[in-house]
Amino acid sequence: MAPVGDSVDVNGFSAKKKDDADNKGNLWSAILGEVQTKGNTKLPSCKSVVVLGDNESGKTTLIAKLQGVEDPKKGSGLEYAYIDVRDEYRDDHTRLSVWVLDGDPAHSHLLRFALSEENFPHTLVMFVVAMTTPWGILDQLQNWASVLQDHIDRLKLSADDLQDARHKYIKKWQDYVEPGDELEQGSPMRRTSRNLEDDGEVLPLGEGVLTRNLGLDVVVVVTKTDYMTTLEKDFDYRDEHFDFMQQWIRRFCLQYGAALFYTSAKEDKNCDLLYKYLTHRIYGFPFRTPALVVEKDAVLIPSGWDNSKKISILYENMQSMKPDDYYRDVIVQPITRKPVTRESETQAEDEQAFLAKQQTNLQQGSPNMRQESPMRSPAGVQKTGEHRRSSGAPGVQGSPNKKIDGSKPGVAGGGEGVLANFFNSLLYKKTGASSQSPKSADSSMSTHSPVDKAVMRSDAAAELDRLTRSKKSTPPDQNSSDC
Repeated sequence: MAPVGDSVDVNGFSAKKKDDADNKGNLWSAILGEVQTKGNTKLPSCKSVVVLGDNESGKTTLIAKLQGVEDPKKGSGLEYAYIDVRDEYRDDHTRLSVWVLDGDPAHSHLLRFALSEENFPHTLVMFVVAMTTPWGILDQLQNWASVLQDHIDRLKLSADDLQDARHKYIKKWQDYVEPGDELEQGSPMRRTSRNLEDDGEVLPLGEGVLTRNLGLDVVVVVTKTDYMTTLEKDFDYRDEHFDFMQQWIRRFCLQYGAALFYTSAKEDKNCDLLYKYLTHRIYGFPFRTPALVVEKDAVLIPSGWDNSKKISILYENMQSMKPDDYYRDVIVQPITRKPVTRESETQAEDEQAFLAKQQTNLQQGSPNMRQESPMRSPAGVQKTGEHRRSSGAPGVQGSPNKKIDGSKPGVAGGGEGVLANFFNSLLYKKTGASSQSPKSADSSMSTHSPVDKAVMRSDAAAELDRLTRSKKSTPPDQNSSDC
């Protein structure tokens, strides 16, 4: 018999047990509903990164390293790429759009495709400079910051929206908590800061902090830091030079509230940390790496960590310079560093034009040309009979016995005629009779047979051979005929 107070249904179950089962079912339904609601919160796909920097600053290589691509391909104008972002905890992934602007400032108008009014709240900007040109780092940062500021000014953003973006960026700067200090968030200072944020107010900023607030998340990346060893060996850079450069870069970062990363894709320094920091700032992933300022080629300074007092620590190592010295007066571009110039290509003269010039010179028969001819220069030197007797070298035209009378067909009356016909045959071989100069008196060139051409070549060879032999031997009657 059932106890008093319990009712039994037809199946033998009490009503109390049935109510407990219903409560458990409702509990599981609530849990499943909550999981389903959280599961629908996927990573946003509207986020993007805009990369600005000079040519040869390593922008394409850096993005390829973040993508995990081994063979980067450079483009022109405005390049587009994407980085796969995966959330292992929620088993979710998305694509982070990356826009890389060409280093030529003439392409700055293309920024309207990468940064518009719609995606302004979802964009992070990355300024990229290279350690291979340390003398231009500060100028490049300032130039690209000006280009970005000019573009933002042209956007049709309301004053309220721009002010809200700047206000949120200030809160991001002040909300930075160094890893390991999360337990101190319950301190009175943290509670005061949190209360002020709830009231819509912010704490006063430090000296030089966010004096040029763009309303955008900014990261400054110094690439190719492995080149520092070359600067030390070849250009006598010392630690104080690198500290001088770093303090100027950090002061620039303070103005824009930017993070700072020294990276080397070649030695794989800070590239993974840069990827994690980007996902932290864009998607809210955890980033538990503290600031790194010990190694000069692997500096890492998150946004919100730095201040003027921390930068002043670098001043202690500067002996031959002052922190406020003009940047280019200290970091001077070496004179020995010459720009790479391509060798100019030498264009050879056209063969037919060269032969035409030689034909013209031979037909004119200028005395100067005969004296300047290499084959006739020995004869031109020996002008007197005494010289001819002493040297035994005959003049080319001095002996009537040696005159060529054109007894062979196709041969002119003298040595010049033989050579002239030879050059005419070369011209006729490729260009035909139509390419002959109007000054040519040999109208029969167009009717020469192949046999005549062969005869001309043999006559030219015989004339050259005769001139050569005339230098070596003297005819027996040469002296008497020239006296």
